[in-house]
Amino acid sequence: MAAVSSACSTADSLTAMRAPLLIAAPASGSGKTTVTLGLLAALRRRGVVVAPFKVGPDFIDPGHHALAVGRTSFNLDGWMCGCEAVQATFAGGCAGADLALIEGVMGLFDGADGASDAGSSAEIAHWLGGRIVLVIDARAQARSVAALVKGFVDFDLRLQFAGVVLNRVGSPRHEELLRDALASVPGLPPLLGCLPRDAAVELPERHLGLVTAEDAACDYDKLGAWVERHVNVAALLASPPLPKGGQGGFSTHKEIPLNPPLAKGEAQPAVRIGVARDAAFCFCYPENLQRLQQAGAELQFFSPLDDAVLPAALDGLYLPGGYPELHAARLAANDAMLEQIRAFARAGKPIYAECGGLVYLAQGVGDHDLVGIFPGRARMLPRRQALGYREVTFARDTLLGPAGSVARGHEFHYSQLELPETVACDYRLTRRGVGVCADEGYRIDNVLGSYVHLHFASNDRLAVNFVNFCKDRRFHHEEHEGEANQKKH
Repeated sequence: MAAVSSACSTADSLTAMRAPLLIAAPASGSGKTTVTLGLLAALRRRGVVVAPFKVGPDFIDPGHHALAVGRTSFNLDGWMCGCEAVQATFAGGCAGADLALIEGVMGLFDGADGASDAGSSAEIAHWLGGRIVLVIDARAQARSVAALVKGFVDFDLRLQFAGVVLNRVGSPRHEELLRDALASVPGLPPLLGCLPRDAAVELPERHLGLVTAEDAACDYDKLGAWVERHVNVAALLASPPLPKGGQGGFSTHKEIPLNPPLAKGEAQPAVRIGVARDAAFCFCYPENLQRLQQAGAELQFFSPLDDAVLPAALDGLYLPGGYPELHAARLAANDAMLEQIRAFARAGKPIYAECGGLVYLAQGVGDHDLVGIFPGRARMLPRRQALGYREVTFARDTLLGPAGSVARGHEFHYSQLELPETVACDYRLTRRGVGVCADEGYRIDNVLGSYVHLHFASNDRLAVNFVNFCKDRRFHHEEHEGEANQKKH
């Protein structure tokens, strides 16, 4: 892998493209997701085709984005992927859109460390020329809001601010004080609106953050109407429209639909990979799937919760993360699927599992028995067990690449899985400021599982290597079967 680099052309060359809107805040919990979803729904109500994005390693918010606007939301992560990959992902995600809307992560300047903007929303805004909408939780504040906004505006003069949205405003009198405070300081970005406190628009949460889009019953239209009543949406649409196809200073990358229909006479893809996708397995970067397709794979989605059999003629399995612990009883009751996964592994076919997928392949979680490939049980603990970026170096040859390969991803989980030392560890994990933090990447035969969610854009060879590994194992299996048949005759 070539080292992830932040060096690339910036938004200075993007004069032909309408600057995207980036929803940011001074800190987590200020209301970024609520404002983002409300704006997405409000713009959709107006007939604006919006391309949604999310800064950082997040699966839940993009799921809500996709339901709110009806198109895939892609992650933009500077630390994991680097500038050029971020710009390419952005260009691809903008195909056919009128406007790009990006939800930031944590506070505007918060990222991989405290000394730079690496991995932050500010970094993405700089790379893409984004116009920042600063969302501030105005509870228990009045004139101090003006000082806060001025500090953010002056902290990095390269950034452009489209305006300010004040959230959780307590009363008309509170709103008046806030408006007077911002108007009293020259040079601040315009106040776009004040959102009143309203428990009816609060989004439900659980231990990993918001409830997933698959499980939540969110009324996005209601949220959009609420935002339209209180925010000057028209002011955000005052710039020239975004050219169709994501043109501008970026290279053109069209969004690839998952499993597009084959053209007449087109050959079948060389490799078929089954991807777990349901309420228990929904944490997967869309770009990982696209890169598998670009490497020649046909993706076949299945549900470990509801399906009794795997899709036919699969060459490999990809089990993403999610919430298997919340659906453990149903997963454990689906004996037919559990045996299908076991038989797949016994046949020597490749399986790659991340976080929740790893838990599914363990002996069980809590009192519920699961697949049992990995000889250990997962335990859910009250305290978070891991959170943060990880750099992964392959200590041995793996189904994702040879020894020495480097990739990047993140961990975020409350479960703990203890395995015996006889289980091989193919990963060496490092994190900033700590160095080597763990030997991980558990492997049994051709099954590889890890708590790390890898982003395939962090190393261009990951998807290609996995597809090629699946292809090689299929040819090996076919040759073995052919030899066995010859001996019979």
